[in-house]
Amino acid sequence: MSRCLEGKVVVVTGAGRGIGRDVALLAASEGASVVVNDLGGAAEGTGSDPGPAHEVVREIEAAGGSAVASTSSVADEADAASIVETALASFGRIDVVVNNAGILRDRIFHQMTTEEFEAVVRVHLFGSFHVARAAAIHFRKQEGGAFVHFTSTSGLIGNLGQANYSAAKMGMVGLSRSIALDMARFDVRSNCIAPFAWSRLIGTIPTDSEAEAKRVERFKTMSTEKVAPLAVFLASELANGITGQIFGVRRNEVFLFNQPRPIRSVHRGEGWSVETLAEEMAPAFRSSLVPLERSADVFSWDPI
Repeated sequence: MSRCLEGKVVVVTGAGRGIGRDVALLAASEGASVVVNDLGGAAEGTGSDPGPAHEVVREIEAAGGSAVASTSSVADEADAASIVETALASFGRIDVVVNNAGILRDRIFHQMTTEEFEAVVRVHLFGSFHVARAAAIHFRKQEGGAFVHFTSTSGLIGNLGQANYSAAKMGMVGLSRSIALDMARFDVRSNCIAPFAWSRLIGTIPTDSEAEAKRVERFKTMSTEKVAPLAVFLASELANGITGQIFGVRRNEVFLFNQPRPIRSVHRGEGWSVETLAEEMAPAFRSSLVPLERSADVFSWDPI
């Protein structure tokens, strides 16, 4: 069986560690030439270190693959564009962007600062836009390409102390869907993955209660390498016809998420007032209201 990314050029952001590293390694083993992008910052986004990106490149080359390192920041438009330019200069083309880079600045909402909110949104959402936008020009010209964006159930469902992260990750869902719609005519696909895996970012989850401690222990059973196959599949031509979707990976489980659509409606020919909304609409909708759940409430069973 031929390798599914043979001859393709893949950019993976945040590829120095964790999920990004595993995606880069698997993509290379499937025949891709890989741009391993990682600023090498701390989990909260401070500092930089070229070591992680170059180490992954060495791993790929040691296994007989082809890769180059990029230590540019996705949060800066010019830096993000340089990541795509690295692919073109090194390998002559670009076929796939995996938007994985991210940071965390967790804090309960009423204590969150503007800087903490903006920093997270700038890396996750602006960073995904910057890299995708730089690649989109080339995808359009060659009439083909694939985007794989990493979202989170913290956005899709909810979590405590992560308003910045949740907003950014839900923003990425809207970004991916819009790319899928706008670029379908050029045979460009765009999909999201919500991963469950133990990583240094997940390692920042507080364990102040027994329930949180159990949740963290559950995460430790889910390795990042379990996420990589779905990302590589979506990056490859094997996923032709699959676009604008949201997937999840949880150990050996793969999920397809629904997307917001109307589920109930009420009509009143003479229009609505505040009083009639309270008297008629609210009772009609009450049984269908989405409960105030967190990701851990929805995915409450042990990983399979």
